[in-house]
Amino acid sequence: MTNTIKILFFGDIVGRPGRFAVRDFLAENKKCHPELVSGSQVQNDRTGEESQNFFTIVNVENASHGFGLTEKNYNDLVEYGVDCMTSGNHIWDKKEIFNYVDDAEKLLRPFNYPDGTKGQGSRIFDFNGVKIGVINVLGRVFMSPVESQWTKVRDEILRIKQITPIIIIDFHAEATAEKMCFAKFCSELGVSAFFGTHTHIQTADERIINNMAYITDAGFCGTYESVIGMDYNTSLNRFTTVIPERYEVAQGDVVQINAVEVEIDTDLGFATSIKRISMIEDKRNKENED
Repeated sequence: MTNTIKILFFGDIVGRPGRFAVRDFLAENKKCHPELVSGSQVQNDRTGEESQNFFTIVNVENASHGFGLTEKNYNDLVEYGVDCMTSGNHIWDKKEIFNYVDDAEKLLRPFNYPDGTKGQGSRIFDFNGVKIGVINVLGRVFMSPVESQWTKVRDEILRIKQITPIIIIDFHAEATAEKMCFAKFCSELGVSAFFGTHTHIQTADERIINNMAYITDAGFCGTYESVIGMDYNTSLNRFTTVIPERYEVAQGDVVQINAVEVEIDTDLGFATSIKRISMIEDKRNKENED
């Protein structure tokens, strides 16, 4: 019998609406589908055997009012059941990050920042006896300058491969071509799953490439009536006046959840399935039901 582990990856969380959408999604699935919950194995009523729960990853670079991550929100997400938090170019926007990032054991900043940068760009997590390597990488096309990912990440993949066959990559990048090319490059090195982030628009191209689960962009979690999670009027003003008005997180009763579910063979590190999750929920209807 093949041993597998399931990964649940959430696209970029945008502000409080995104945080609460993920919180509620995990809480609801804990009640209805306990196998989705982080941290414990669950008894299967039909077979009497334990079913595998999900290792949960979320991208948090926009989690605190749309820019960066506060220590409080980091701790909140840990309490919600998140196992690993990836990020991107906005991870430094809340300056308190420099005070706690070295001690935040579930948080990653992009791996291809220069040597000596605070925080960790990759980690190996022990999840119910299974080791899972996660690498957070920043793209360079149409992005602020960082070190080239090609050699740097290749060497890190090969290092982690000596410890575990399961490697997950969050590639936070703007250009679709860069995402696709880097994904194929990583698949040839034996990566298990590759999730694109940053553009906040979930793509419908999930597939398995060379035994690696792939999607160009996982999307975002936050207010549905928005411009990629941000308020329409402030976005409109920026585009029409070219004046750098600060973006505001969109508020509203309707939220969306974009995520990806992947199953991986624990012995080989091969992805065996990938499924997109795209949900829209009206919180007013939820409150009425309650």
